[in-house]
Amino acid sequence: VPLVANDDVDAATDGRADGVHLGRDDGDVGQARRVLGGSALIGASCYGDLDRARRAAGEGASYLAFGAFHPSPTKPGATRVRPDVLQQARTLGLPLVAIGGITPANAPALIDAGADLIAVISGVFDAPDPPAAARAYRACFA
Repeated sequence: VPLVANDDVDAATDGRADGVHLGRDDGDVGQARRVLGGSALIGASCYGDLDRARRAAGEGASYLAFGAFHPSPTKPGATRVRPDVLQQARTLGLPLVAIGGITPANAPALIDAGADLIAVISGVFDAPDPPAAARAYRACFA
């Protein structure tokens, strides 16, 4: 299983991670690519900003993350994003990640809109049976 450090290129380097995921204030994708090399996984949070996604893709991102699509207890103040941003981002040719308040009930609509992956925290870790919750999310891709 690849290890991707969140928000910190130095932590990715020091921890010999397989890559890094960068948000708005975490540095730029191009610099991370230069530091970590061509085989590193580098993700970029794009929120609902297609221009940011285009820049990240042009700088060598491995995948693009969009959201929050639904209210999330992890980031309750996150700006909401419409699912059609996933359809528009398909033209960038990179895997797309949906994040933010995703449940097994609302994940299929995001997958149908273009999400290749979903990112979940509380939906698994706050569930009474985390392994069963993880299986429910996995079944959304069947």
